[in-house]
Parts: sequence; C-alpha cells; structure tokens
Amino acid sequence: MGSIGTPQNARSRRTVAALLKAARELIDEGGVEAMTMAAVAERAGVSRRAVYLYFPSRASLINGLVDDLKGEGGLEGALRPVWESPDALTMLDEWARHIATFLPRIMPVVRAIQRVAHTDPDAAQHWEGATRSRYASCRRLMERLHEQNRLAPPWTVDSGADMMLALTSFETIETLLHDRSWPPDRLAAHLSTVFRATFATPAPAAGPPAGRSDATPA
Repeated sequence: MGSIGTPQNARSRRTVAALLKAARELIDEGGVEAMTMAAVAERAGVSRRAVYLYFPSRASLINGLVDDLKGEGGLEGALRPVWESPDALTMLDEWARHIATFLPRIMPVVRAIQRVAHTDPDAAQHWEGATRSRYASCRRLMERLHEQNRLAPPWTVDSGADMMLALTSFETIETLLHDRSWPPDRLAAHLSTVFRATFATPAPAAGPPAGRSDATPA
C-alpha cells in the first residue's frame, strides 16, 4: 500500500521513527487534516525534503504510520495463528482473538482516517485498501468453513464474508471495548461464540459405540 521498508541505517531509522511519532502526535491533536507533510517536518525537526525522502507521498506516510502501529511482524504476523489453525472452528476462535487484541492497537489512528475518508484523498486511499484487506480475510474464513462442510445455511461464501465484515467493523469493536468497557478477553470469548453460532454448523452427532446396536434385544 505504498509504505517503505525498514531503513537499514541507524540514522535513517531514527529519522523515520521521528517522522512517524510526529505524524501520530499531529493526528492525536488535530485529526488527519493536521497531518500535512510540512507539519510533520516541522514537528520532527527535519526538512520537508527529508520527509519526502522516506515517504514519497502523504498517503505513504499514513500507510507507514499504521504499519508501525501494527508492531513487529505486522498484519501477516498477527494473522498467522488464524491461518495456521488446524480446522475451521479453531480458525473462528483465533479470528475472534485477533479482532479483540489487534484492532485496538491501531484503532485510534484508523478511526481518525475513517472519519475523513470521504473528503481526504490520502485517507480514502488508505481506508479503501484496509477495507479490501479485511474483506479478503473474512472471505478466506468463509471459504475454509465451506471446504470443511461447516458453513451453516443460509450463508454462502459471499454473504458470510459480507456479514463477517460488518460484525467486525471498527464501530462495533470500539463500542464494546470503549463505550461498554469490555476487556479484550471477554470480547474475544463472546465474538467466538457469535461467530460459531452464526456461521458454523453444529458438530455431527456421535453414533453408537462400535460393536453395539440400537436395536432392542429380543
């Protein structure tokens, strides 16, 4: 999505860290609108040319900031337990845990981006890309359920992915974590219950033990 890789030079790493810190502070103080390249340069104590050296556009700076908030390993590392789950139901559980623990890490900045996405082209570019990425994850979950014959009717892969995207919206997660003060572990547990009850078929009933018959003896 246009962000740069990790600089190898120590001085460059310090400069990038200062730029990202300045960008975060400006968004916290005045929203995405306040995060101009000139303002970031001034706050970080560098020239505008230095900003463009590491982030060739304002959109790439927004992407770099969000990537930095994702932490070591980024989104791919955070999702690894989901995609490496042994079965579809465990995958739903890991997805619930991911939503409850990962989204809060990036939520303040992402919500600030979302609020101005309809008027700010750079914010819109980031939001559209982030939404496509979230939808792709939701669809992958539904495909796994379908492949293992555990996708409950009336859901299809398409409609299930749409609903999962809605259930895991930033508005929903923010309401429960911040407005209702749910701790992340409670949110993860309840999301897992909702996902299983909504999208997964019940486990097949166990048959009679081997060597026994249900027939009534004469």
